Amino acid sequence: MSEIPAKAMASGRPSEGAMDDAMWQNSPPGSIYDYIKVASFSLGPDGLIDQWSTRAEQLFGISAEDAVGKDPIEAFVPPHLRERGQRKMAEILDGREWTGSVPFRLPAGEGGDDGGGAGAIGIAEVYVMPTENETGERAALCIVVDVRALRRIETDLAASQAIFGQSPFGFLLFGTDLKVQRANKRFASVFGGHADDHRGRTVHDYLPRHEADRLTAALRRVLDTGEAVNEMQIVGPSPHSSERRHWSVNLYRVHSGSGRPIGVAGIGTDVTRRNAAAREAALARRNLALLNEAGSRIGNSLDLETTARELLDVTVPGFCDLASVDLYQGLLEDDDTPTGIGGATRADSGSGSAALRRVAFASAVADAPFTGGPAPVAVGAMHQYAFSSPCAEALRTGRLKYVPGEGGQLIQSTLAVPMVAHDTVVGLAQFSRTKGSEPFGDRDRALAVELASRAAVSMDNARLYRREHQRALILQRSLLPPGAPVAAGLDIACRYLPGNAATEVGGDWFDVIELPGHRTALVVGDVMGRGLRAAVAMGELRTAVRTLALLDLEPAEVLSALDEIARGLGTPGGVQQATRVAARPAQDADLSEVYLATCVYAVYDAVTRRCTFANAGHLLPVILEPGESALMLDVPPGMPLGVGGEPFEEVAVDLPEGALLALYTDGLVESRDQPLDEGLHALVGALTDPERPLEDVCDHVLGTLDTHHGEDDIALLLARVQGLPATSVGDWTLPREPRGVGHAREFARAKLLGWDLEPLADTTELLVSELVTNALRYGEGEIRLRLLLDRTLVCEVWDSGLVQPRRRRARVTDEGGRGLQLVGLLSAAWGSRRTPRGKTVWFELPLPNGDSAGVDATEALLSMF
Repeated sequence: MSEIPAKAMASGRPSEGAMDDAMWQNSPPGSIYDYIKVASFSLGPDGLIDQWSTRAEQLFGISAEDAVGKDPIEAFVPPHLRERGQRKMAEILDGREWTGSVPFRLPAGEGGDDGGGAGAIGIAEVYVMPTENETGERAALCIVVDVRALRRIETDLAASQAIFGQSPFGFLLFGTDLKVQRANKRFASVFGGHADDHRGRTVHDYLPRHEADRLTAALRRVLDTGEAVNEMQIVGPSPHSSERRHWSVNLYRVHSGSGRPIGVAGIGTDVTRRNAAAREAALARRNLALLNEAGSRIGNSLDLETTARELLDVTVPGFCDLASVDLYQGLLEDDDTPTGIGGATRADSGSGSAALRRVAFASAVADAPFTGGPAPVAVGAMHQYAFSSPCAEALRTGRLKYVPGEGGQLIQSTLAVPMVAHDTVVGLAQFSRTKGSEPFGDRDRALAVELASRAAVSMDNARLYRREHQRALILQRSLLPPGAPVAAGLDIACRYLPGNAATEVGGDWFDVIELPGHRTALVVGDVMGRGLRAAVAMGELRTAVRTLALLDLEPAEVLSALDEIARGLGTPGGVQQATRVAARPAQDADLSEVYLATCVYAVYDAVTRRCTFANAGHLLPVILEPGESALMLDVPPGMPLGVGGEPFEEVAVDLPEGALLALYTDGLVESRDQPLDEGLHALVGALTDPERPLEDVCDHVLGTLDTHHGEDDIALLLARVQGLPATSVGDWTLPREPRGVGHAREFARAKLLGWDLEPLADTTELLVSELVTNALRYGEGEIRLRLLLDRTLVCEVWDSGLVQPRRRRARVTDEGGRGLQLVGLLSAAWGSRRTPRGKTVWFELPLPNGDSAGVDATEALLSMF
């Protein structure tokens, strides 16, 4: 409250009444006296203080009791200025007015502008007015203003002027009625007119209704609570343009000197460019994130449709609202002539694009994707695009086409992006955004092309891999035994399971080879590695095994020869060249390929039920005998084929009737989730019933073990022992003299008549006599004759000679040399093999009720001449 001393104003003038009401009252809130320090005191005729106001007490820090009666010069003026002060006081008491700045001591505890404490000097502006008392003596009334407060007001005014006049930001001051009280030039330059023209306006005069309501609510909240609002985003058009502008608004409440809220100040910054740059940066980050996600998610599968779905999983809804992928039907059918750029349509026939199949579709929109437009293509359906359509043009040119949406449709626009890999168009990807979404920009188009290209490369790689995988699989299957193998004295069942599409074809194989004398070779092998190389190597080794088996070598000899062949597979010059390369330095040795394989080779004799094994680093066979538990045969493993330098051992095992033998590859018993030991234990446990049908046993083993991992192909060969009965074997020892030939004919005829094979008696007698005669003339030691009856009739003549018979064509003038030629003509097959004690010469005749018809002996004899 500003105070005026009553004694100084009492001068006998019209005084009471209305003057009292007008001047003697509390100042209203918000007056100037709330901001400056004003005090008053009066001086008596003697120059001493006779009245001291409350404001003076606050300003000088001296109570009225201490101030009244004191000389103000002595009390307030510093000592070095007192002499000058006394002269001024004398002039004032002489009736002269005076205005000036007077230094004074500040109260203890109130520092000056320099931050001083007790004894600091302040500056006061003093206005001294001469007065007279009731006796006519001269006195004075002093009005004192603290200059420090005035300087602060000047600074605040300058700062306010700088904000309103020089600030680069728009500034508004709202009153308590939320109307504009003041605006600066920057604000007026944006919204037009002069700064004073905006007085009395509201935010609804500048912004759309929904934004104005939001800003009004924020102004009211700031005015009521005093809580400032920072970085409030406001969107609206500028007055002279339809372009949407973005402003960042900061609001805070302003107060009077007494602390009363008098309005809200608002500072607005145009952040349109900053928001545009932020959107561009956000789009760039989104695109980069999409590319990173695409790199990690697209192409993880070698399946074309799965890759297409992975592309849509990445793009919907992060990039677009709807998306689809169409692939050429020829690509899905493994056509070896993919469509190149420029050949994606059939322009000559005018029928439009080549046949495509919709393999994937994704939508982030709940409604029908093409309301009011053509019916969407169902996933899995085949279709074509019209020749003049944008999609057909995109396929034809290999370039992106922008397709705007039609009126009444949900689609705003579509990007038709050809999927090109290595100048090969594999299909078309379409990315669509619905109305209300942000339109596609240049960055979006480049991103769409990049995403489609990545997916296309993955699909093309999958196509090429699938083609190679299928060819390798066809090659591998063509090298495996066709149908169900048949062997004398054995019941055979087998299974082969290739790896899945994500795994390259392996080199597993098995074989069942019929040998002379109703013997059978059982083979299971595994070429290390995968792919076409492994399949080709497997085919070469399988062919070599069959060739070596026909030479009737012992199992260890077969594996030794296979080892030599495997060592020569990787070098053009064969095993000799491989040996030379191995002796060269390491850099030369690296030029040759290394083929390694494991193999187990077993020869089963149906007469003796003896099986001889030789193993080259393969898993051990499993045997299940009637009434016993399955166990693994202890066959020395040896080194894998292709290593060389180590001999192979043989193990002979006599198998009881009804025993079950299992040969297999590692894919059956080993995977990432199943260690080898556990797999072997599971295989042994799965073989429990030797009398169960073999096909059921195969299914049971594959169903019990983990065979669906697809990590490697699987080969399983099961054989049940069914030896030849004694009644089907005829075995005689012949004297080494001419009469032994006659005995041989008699024994053979009698046995054939006992087997009810009289139609074969004459032919058999003739051929037996030829073989026994050769044994007498060219062989050594005792002679042994053996007849074996199973699916065919086999005759064997044994002797101790080591010289193998050799068939030759006799000249017309020769008297002999036609015996073996006659054997070859009359028999279905013949040959000789070495034995531990000599050799065996044999021939084979089909049974009368067999598929093969017998050879007429007369015609055969005449054909030799």
